[in-house]
Amino acid sequence: MIQTFAHYGCHFLLPLAVAVLFFKPNWKYAYLIMIAGMLIDLDHLLATPIFDPNRCSIGFHPLHSSYAILFYIFLCVPKKSRLVGLGLVIHIIADTVDCSLM
Repeated sequence: MIQTFAHYGCHFLLPLAVAVLFFKPNWKYAYLIMIAGMLIDLDHLLATPIFDPNRCSIGFHPLHSSYAILFYIFLCVPKKSRLVGLGLVIHIIADTVDCSLM
């Protein structure tokens, strides 16, 4: 129960907090862009089984690899890609929290 709340709390509440605190005038837009970072979970479709509650996504799925994570961090630097980068990094943080609670 705590693991599920922590995981989904990071996925939905952390982007909301970042949007409200740092992108106040356009917080709804910022929130939606950051929530779109969950699309990287499409790489789960490449795994068999697609969902395994005992599998850590970090380092297993291609869009959760070290190289991908480094790219997501780089996306946070330019202003034009910052929201996308933040959404992806927050997603990775949520998955890391999930892995640490396993």
